Amino acid sequence: MSTESQARRDSDRAAILLLALDDGIAASLLARLEPAELRVLGERMVELGEIGSEAIAMAVAGFVTRCETQGLGAHDRLGQVRTMLNRAVGETKAAGVIERIAPQASAAPALDLARWLTPAVLLSLIGDEHPQVIALLLVQIEPETAAEVLHGLAAEVQPQVVQRIAALGPVGPEALALLDALLAERIAATAGSEVFTMGGAREAADIVNAAHRSVAQRVLPALAKFDKALARQIESEMFTFEQLYALDDKAMGSLLREVDSETLIMALKGIAPELREPFLGAMSSRAADGVRDEIEARGRMRRSDALEAQKAMIGTARSLAASGDISFGASDDDYV
Repeated sequence: MSTESQARRDSDRAAILLLALDDGIAASLLARLEPAELRVLGERMVELGEIGSEAIAMAVAGFVTRCETQGLGAHDRLGQVRTMLNRAVGETKAAGVIERIAPQASAAPALDLARWLTPAVLLSLIGDEHPQVIALLLVQIEPETAAEVLHGLAAEVQPQVVQRIAALGPVGPEALALLDALLAERIAATAGSEVFTMGGAREAADIVNAAHRSVAQRVLPALAKFDKALARQIESEMFTFEQLYALDDKAMGSLLREVDSETLIMALKGIAPELREPFLGAMSSRAADGVRDEIEARGRMRRSDALEAQKAMIGTARSLAASGDISFGASDDDYV
């Protein structure tokens, strides 16, 4: 078989396998491909037409056979993992993961070492710096650590830092070099040379959401005084399960139509009976009674399972809000 024929056969098998997978899984795999690879697979998926069970079985068998005969080479495994992590979570966060799993792979610059420091130490290093410097550092460390640092800052500085986190955008190597030089006076090393895209409303929301509740209550109104649109954007990213209680019947109905019954039952099992009423009130009496019966029939359930179900509902609500199908959060009247 010619090289061209083999390549065509391989692309057909890959296209069939992708079409047979769940859409979400297939999309995550496609996201890893180069533009040329996407074009070839996209063309084959469109051109294949009706695909019978025999073709699917052959595609799976071919994949298994190749794995059995070829295996997975170890050459540049670290580079392969680094590439996958970069595509999955971005270069900045991927660098932090690589530093943890393979610290010997490169020298530890000051910015990498900062990810290992306690909030108290980080505060002592940058607590009196310009809000822009603090924001640049916070987006490169874990949200929980960043939240504690934010909480430890002076009250008047907190909204300024959150604003800059949300507005960072592309950050050039010179900015990272300046920050690294500042940190290197105490913890050594040098900065990288790549350009990173950092921050955004979601990053700012993750940090504020993980901080003490008083931080959010103080930061968002203060931020809204000089950037109301940004304050609303950050708040829209700060979804918690408790916020779902405030949805009106129409929005709640839209949410419940997108949530499968198993997820709903597990999520409601994790909250007090009186807190379930906003959800049950948006259903018909018969449907609500059925959900109540299912909850009671479940008996004891692990709290972690209930929390996972609640997170799934929050994710669904986030998607509906992003598409404009529902809205919740503060109104214009909530800010002065």
